[in-house]
Amino acid sequence: MAADNVLLSVQEITVRFSGIVALDGVTFAVEPGKIVGLIGPNGAGKTTLFNCLSRLYKPVSGAVIFDGKSLLGLPRYRVPELGICRTFQNLALFPTMTVLENVMLGVHSRTRTGFLTHALRLPHARREEDFIYEQAMEAISFMSLKHLAHHAAAGLPYGTLKRIELARALAGAPKLLLLDEPAGGLNHEEVTELSGLLREIRDRLKITVLLVEHHMNLVMQVSDKVVVLDFGRKIAEGPPAQVQRNPEVIRAYLGQ
Repeated sequence: MAADNVLLSVQEITVRFSGIVALDGVTFAVEPGKIVGLIGPNGAGKTTLFNCLSRLYKPVSGAVIFDGKSLLGLPRYRVPELGICRTFQNLALFPTMTVLENVMLGVHSRTRTGFLTHALRLPHARREEDFIYEQAMEAISFMSLKHLAHHAAAGLPYGTLKRIELARALAGAPKLLLLDEPAGGLNHEEVTELSGLLREIRDRLKITVLLVEHHMNLVMQVSDKVVVLDFGRKIAEGPPAQVQRNPEVIRAYLGQ
């Protein structure tokens, strides 16, 4: 596949923790404008891979190329600047802050004004504050949370908190959105809504999505491609229908 048709290229990534191989030469590509599902049994290495992409972990070997740039040599704080935003398996919101304030945090990777400029209330700082507010409200409106913008995150239903975290990631205007278990803890109706929302993020916002998820129906419904890990190795890759029939995938999930 030509490089200009690939947004993210994961090449032979290997991660070890005290001699335990968490990822073993994993290679796959994510094409722009696609939803790619990353699945596998517990302990397969899915979140470890996400943490490599976020620069939380450093692989012992391999390469990650994002939008034509090598990712692994960059400091963590540069990752959102390049256009990669993520949500977490465990919610990472500030409960005493309002929905708006939580989402505004996602915009700061796109700002350049320093502390002194803000402290002196210079014109550029005021323009930047307006920009942050507008971008956050746009993400909040997209997620149908406008009526809760000034409500504290504490006490809101779990499904709503998940939407706030997704709004915060969208506020960073990502090219690539990393979603770690977005359906975790949601009821059937909320999972159905999430399915439509993911398609809307791809189709309306033109954002590429890499999705780690245990909810197989959701993954198979929304993904253009599915990558399967087991014990740190990639055992399958392809369209959902093809992956579902793969004997290695069936063995990994159901045993011999």
